[in-house]
Amino acid sequence: MSEIGVVEVKSGKELMEFIRFPMELYKNNKNYVPSLIKGEKENWDSRENPALNYSSTKKFLAKKDGKTVGRIALIINNKEKTELGISKVRFGWIDFIDDLNVSKSLIGEAEKFARENSISKIEGPMGFTNLDKAGTLTMGFDKMATMIGIYNHDYYSSHFEKLGLTKEKEWVEYEIVFPEILPEKVVKFNELIKEKYQLRVMRFKSKKEFLPLVDPMFKLLDQTYSSLSTYTPLTPEQIQSYKDKYFSLLDKDFIICVADKDDNLVAFAVTMPSYSEALQKANGYLFPFGWWHLLQAGKKNARANFYLIGIHPDYQKRGVTSIIFKEIYEIFKKKGVKYLETNPELADNKAIQLLWQDYNPVNHKRRATFSKTV
Repeated sequence: MSEIGVVEVKSGKELMEFIRFPMELYKNNKNYVPSLIKGEKENWDSRENPALNYSSTKKFLAKKDGKTVGRIALIINNKEKTELGISKVRFGWIDFIDDLNVSKSLIGEAEKFARENSISKIEGPMGFTNLDKAGTLTMGFDKMATMIGIYNHDYYSSHFEKLGLTKEKEWVEYEIVFPEILPEKVVKFNELIKEKYQLRVMRFKSKKEFLPLVDPMFKLLDQTYSSLSTYTPLTPEQIQSYKDKYFSLLDKDFIICVADKDDNLVAFAVTMPSYSEALQKANGYLFPFGWWHLLQAGKKNARANFYLIGIHPDYQKRGVTSIIFKEIYEIFKKKGVKYLETNPELADNKAIQLLWQDYNPVNHKRRATFSKTV
């Protein structure tokens, strides 16, 4: 039996191995969607990723017969530790061949890192913050991944369980096929809510016109999720990094903003055309042709993804989501979008799942983080 060796990632060459490993692991898998290599490199550059400035990290490669067979990143979010009192080692960017000795060596590094820092818990897969990818896929292996969803082989969760980890948090994702005609009760209820609370949908003639609302949207995001015990507010530097990373992909027509009578933003939703197939064609690179595939996906696409929603606490549970969804429906009908895939939602977050209830949602994916006391 070949021995498994673990190497800490320190050089630029090793970082590229780390980034490219899943592309090799899934190169013949039609449902895997590779990230852009540029974006992955920026994750580990403190000039591009402000979370590195308050996080302790390590990255490792597992080797077998001189070949890379696994990877893992370890993160201690010190902001989470000091502000919320949550002490754990986050592990993410974890991929491995179907060999328990490989996954054992990687999880072993997470346990070791936790002990070295007097931390008693490891949990993953997850990233630096709540807006990063999280959860290993446990259902939906035959479905194409989205840009913000982790894709993995079906043996990952069984490896975690054999290594003593247990399921910690679970997320669900839905696929919705849009009807030709919106149910009459949805239309009536939508008008009733707008009139009752004096709300209106904001319209934008250009992306430039929409730009001043980006910061208020992030503020609203904080207000929406601040009641969750695990939510860490975003720093101004993080907000800027997310703007830099994703703003170029946003289409003003796919952004829904709702304002009150005083023009204050009270709710928003961010949707995007699906870039999954375009990213597969790009195969990690914007150039020479990756940018073209992404551009085309933004112009004509039958599929879309739901990414973010923020609703001011004063307007939660007041039917404002019906305004958002009716607007999504009208935009998608105009754009020729027939299928919507939701972002991962915590399985016990019934409030957000009510948003889809009138549209026959199909739960087509599930994912979970796994944890262990060390």
